[in-house]
Amino acid sequence: MAKATVLYRIASIILIVFAVGHTVGFLRFKAPSVEGQAVWETMRGVHFPLGGSSRSYAEFYVGFGLFATLYLLFAAYLAWYLGGLARSNPQAIGALGWMFFAVQIVSLILCWKYFLPPPVVLSGLAAVCIGWASWLVA
Repeated sequence: MAKATVLYRIASIILIVFAVGHTVGFLRFKAPSVEGQAVWETMRGVHFPLGGSSRSYAEFYVGFGLFATLYLLFAAYLAWYLGGLARSNPQAIGALGWMFFAVQIVSLILCWKYFLPPPVVLSGLAAVCIGWASWLVA
């Protein structure tokens, strides 16, 4: 199961790169057009009550972006952990490896439909590694 361990660990590193790239990309993004900048300023300016406080659409954008980063980092941890299990107790992985693979396939589809080539490539590479490792463990 050494090969499965290596594939899960590669997936983990890919997911960390994805998390860092995602976070830096969305936090530093500046709209290149006047219209895009106007949308951002409107998002910052439109507030609504939520849970006893006032929130803007821009705060939701940042919050959801950081939420996505958290899940990418958790996925990286899970891949690393599965890599250890593949070596020490591969039968314990069970359906989790295949479910993780399914999540990566859905991630790939969403990236393909809504985002740029870098997340598509990273999602695809992570999916290949996780799927291959899951197949080896099964």
